[in-house]
Amino acid sequence: QVQLVESGGGSVQAGGSLRLSCAASKRTFSTYNMGWFRQAPGKEREFVAAIMLNGGITSYADSVKGRFTISRDNVKATMYLQMNSLKVEDTGVYSCAASSYSSARSSRLYNYWGQGTQVTVSS
Repeated sequence: QVQLVESGGGSVQAGGSLRLSCAASKRTFSTYNMGWFRQAPGKEREFVAAIMLNGGITSYADSVKGRFTISRDNVKATMYLQMNSLKVEDTGVYSCAASSYSSARSSRLYNYWGQGTQVTVSS
């Protein structure tokens, strides 16, 4: 089982930046495709970004494309989400997840989840 711990959330004004981290407990981190999801109050969880095993392939939700960058460091067993030009609608709980499936955008395809970190963007 892989344990995931997010950090880096907080409160920022619109236009600001945050960098989220997702630290994995196991050396097998490099064998998992990874993703970020978010859930706003009263809304369903939605896909944000995903990155494949070696970091060579990434995918993004249209709403964050060009503003967010997903990356990973397999040596440190850590994934990152650099969020720039933040908008009020980016507010939510951001969770990282690990999947055995490639290019997975559905949360149902992810096996392991972190507890989430809150991101609040104010106007």
